[in-house]
Amino acid sequence: MNNDGANTKYLVAVLGAGPAGLFASRQLATAGAQVVLFNRDIKPGGLAEYGIYYDKFKMKDGLRKQFRSILTTPHIDYYGNVQIGQRADLSLPEIRALGFQAILVTVGAQGTKWLGLPGEELRGVYHAKDLVYHYNKLPPFSTKSFLVGKHVALIGAGNVMLDIAHWLVHDLRVDDVTAVVRRGPAEVKFTKKELEFVACNIDLAAFQAEMDRVSPIMQSIGQDVQAAKDFILSAVQKAENTGSRTRFLFDFLASPIRILGEGGLVRGLEVENNILVSGRGEPQARRLGTRRVIPADTVVFCIGDRVDETFGLPVRWNEYVKNPTPRFPVNGVSYEAYNPDLDIPVDRVFIAGWSREASSGLVGIARKDGENGAQAVLQYLQKQPELVGKAEALANLQQRLDALGKPIITQAELVRLEAAENQVAQEKGLEEFKFSTNEEMLAAIDHQ
Repeated sequence: MNNDGANTKYLVAVLGAGPAGLFASRQLATAGAQVVLFNRDIKPGGLAEYGIYYDKFKMKDGLRKQFRSILTTPHIDYYGNVQIGQRADLSLPEIRALGFQAILVTVGAQGTKWLGLPGEELRGVYHAKDLVYHYNKLPPFSTKSFLVGKHVALIGAGNVMLDIAHWLVHDLRVDDVTAVVRRGPAEVKFTKKELEFVACNIDLAAFQAEMDRVSPIMQSIGQDVQAAKDFILSAVQKAENTGSRTRFLFDFLASPIRILGEGGLVRGLEVENNILVSGRGEPQARRLGTRRVIPADTVVFCIGDRVDETFGLPVRWNEYVKNPTPRFPVNGVSYEAYNPDLDIPVDRVFIAGWSREASSGLVGIARKDGENGAQAVLQYLQKQPELVGKAEALANLQQRLDALGKPIITQAELVRLEAAENQVAQEKGLEEFKFSTNEEMLAAIDHQ
């Protein structure tokens, strides 16, 4: 234990050690809570560790330094390799029964969104998250086999789509990558910076032809065609030289309706043509009824995430339900878990980060949301009596973890794991080295 909690007023469990959970833990601990931080993975960091593109070494190193500092904060205890859920190592009712006064859920959005299209079961159809976890070496995705062909269709128009394109262009060097976009060039969600990683592979002649095709539709609702075109082409000026011959293509105003297959494998993506119609906020896509097929032998959904419905909290519209009339709001936002069937808050449970709003923002936004969630928890705790028997509760927790019969990773083990990976990186002359399986990580910890 980081310490025995003797000088703290509260006992709080934080579930999930991504940016939201880590920064929330620090906020809670510095405000007088003894924090027990549970994490599904051996390593902390969540999507900051396993979601940011693997060769962004400087960014990842800076984040890891912050996380390392947080885990040495007094009154924070880290327990990795612990699954939380209805059919897992510990459940929410068990954590409550152990005596925690509040539980902050920051497990992110572990589920994946699909469109429910015919053909999604074909081999060669994936969700972006699985591939991101694969090339970032998150067990067990790190050792899974993914059949990726030479012609890949990516459904989506955000930075995640570009991360997958980056991998396909730089590492796999497939023949062509097509970004399939439901709306037009003016509605893309990716940033210029992320586009620069693949911009030199844009087929400029094909892009001009695509702009010529969609321009009349854009102009019909008063959109600035040249501005949308210039935004995408501006990334070409600072494009990274990939050395790859992969063609990167855009297919705008296309709604996927079916994945075509043969012999259990992907052979194409059937789409319906759209037009744009003005409405409140951004223009919306309206289907025309005409269809065509985009040649593809791999289809990747890059359309966002959803929370884990087996975790033990009520779910609506891909997110855990929040109290519509929060008792402890922060900046007008509800962080309180809610049971809509019983019309009552879930006892002692708060939610933050992607658990509160799936697929929303990057590390900085997750950090802020985690800290706001911690503030909501502190508002609640200030109205509760001071807990007695903290030492007994922590002892019971340790006994329960011991009974799991599996390695539980503490901050001390993380230090040994980092030393082991750094040693291998030095020996191999690499910028960074990561073990690919939990078994390798546990063996390295024992060896150190």
